[in-house]
Amino acid sequence: MTVRFALDVDHSLTGRPWRWRGPEPAGSCGPLIDDLLRARGCPHEALDRERTPTIRGFMPDPSVFQDMDRAAERLAAAVVAGEAITIFGDYDVDGATSAALLVRLLRDLGLEAGVYIPDRLMEGYGPSGEALVALARQGSSLVVTVDCGAQAFTALEAAREAGLDVIVVDHHKCAAALPPALALVNPNRLDESDEGATYGHLAAVGVAFLLGAALIRTLRARGWFASRPEPRLLDLLDLVALGTVADVAQIRGLNRAFVAQGLKAMARRGNIGLNALLAASRLERAPLASDLGFALGPRINAGGRVGKSDLGVRLLTTRDMGEAATLAAELDRLNAERRAIEAGVQEEAERLLAEQSGRAVALVAQSGWHPGVIGIVAGRLKEKTGLPAVVIALDESGIGKGSGRSITGVDLGAAVLAAKDHGLLVAGGGHAMAAGLTIERDRLDAFGAFLDERLRDDVSRASGAQALLLDLLVAPAGLTPALVSQMEEAGPFGNGWPAPRIALGPVRVVKADVVGTDHVRAIVSGEDGRSLKVMAFRQAETPLGQTLLGADRTRRFWLAGRAKIDDWGARPAAELHVEDIAAA
Repeated sequence: MTVRFALDVDHSLTGRPWRWRGPEPAGSCGPLIDDLLRARGCPHEALDRERTPTIRGFMPDPSVFQDMDRAAERLAAAVVAGEAITIFGDYDVDGATSAALLVRLLRDLGLEAGVYIPDRLMEGYGPSGEALVALARQGSSLVVTVDCGAQAFTALEAAREAGLDVIVVDHHKCAAALPPALALVNPNRLDESDEGATYGHLAAVGVAFLLGAALIRTLRARGWFASRPEPRLLDLLDLVALGTVADVAQIRGLNRAFVAQGLKAMARRGNIGLNALLAASRLERAPLASDLGFALGPRINAGGRVGKSDLGVRLLTTRDMGEAATLAAELDRLNAERRAIEAGVQEEAERLLAEQSGRAVALVAQSGWHPGVIGIVAGRLKEKTGLPAVVIALDESGIGKGSGRSITGVDLGAAVLAAKDHGLLVAGGGHAMAAGLTIERDRLDAFGAFLDERLRDDVSRASGAQALLLDLLVAPAGLTPALVSQMEEAGPFGNGWPAPRIALGPVRVVKADVVGTDHVRAIVSGEDGRSLKVMAFRQAETPLGQTLLGADRTRRFWLAGRAKIDDWGARPAAELHVEDIAAA
């Protein structure tokens, strides 16, 4: 079979072939939105549902999940009895939003729950037996862990011995054996029902939302709302959207509905804390899915990474506008501090990586690195190398805290769990695209070899399939704000439901310069006589950036990238964020 390359590009500047994501450029087979949806795997009969993803259209019966009814019944009993409940969350965005969702829901049901977020540096990931026993001594009769707990065997055993009921709400990979929780709701349980397992792509906040639906249904059956109003669970979708996007969950199926409807809820600005965070992020327009991942999420994360771990959940649950403004400003400051720390770690990690060769997984470790930024640096290394990446910060005692990020088609979480089972890790777990671990220094080489051996074939297949997929072809005159808005109608976009990538050209570079921190800005002109601004972020020292900066006006190029709206000027204009270049 003859391989068809988009625009006859079989080897671009970055070494990739270009192909159309669908059979032809979008818009050539039918309406643009329908072509974009079909190219992302949407069958013809599902087009109507996918054009406008709603909760009603995608919501499953919560009872399909193992232990869901047991968890809802126990929570309902606690609400009716007015028990002391503590929500135990992870320190990242998914944990903060999951905890905030349950706190706000329980508050609307008349019960003020406590919150416990462990310190990343002092306590590490997940519940400890010491923390759970302390909560029991302080009066809690029920603890709900969110975004953690699926592998907390020792901690949950201690809780059981202390007479504390624990409900685990998680989405991380599970082993065959499960810890002794009263209920463990996790679509990634190995014994999950067939239908429940199809929701394994949910973030923990999505699972928490489903538990909230089951709880309301259980209380309704008990007559709890005969004399009081039912909470509006849909009003909490702004939290679900934020946690889903920030945790890089796949934006397909129910998650698309969560994000689409959550963005609408966020635009109404009903959450005081989120409203303050939007202001601190200088976002005055209605937020987009990309804003959740690049503006809001990093600020919530900054509390757990370099500040106080509970700042995010405090912001998302506050009822005081003054406190919200103060917390948002502090998170904004911590995010700037985090960026500075991250830059130093990334520079050193890239130096260490340059000394390696032939690895299937990029793995670097060093003493003195701040463990709060290693996940971000792992993501940067993944993007730069096209390989799964693991970054490990070693402490003075030789214990390393590691964080990994993977590429599509390579299940890093399962590999880390397997390494733990082989005795290579003190602790570890995660999901397909991200993982965390604890390791002793003298196990680093064996762990790296284990990952290489286990994942090499998967990485090879995934890398071989990494052609640059394009959705449509436009000339400069055709790249307008109206076209960008049309493409956005096929969203929301994210992991598993990629934003449209366009090919622009053929064009000539009129002028180019370096702006900001290693960003290249260029003006290109097409054969239609129109000019357009393009940006190549963090590319000034790369072959892509140097090509733009050094091009003379006689050379013709195809440019590939994402179309965005530049709304800094008096009138919004469309621009291209360049990812690749090929000769025309």
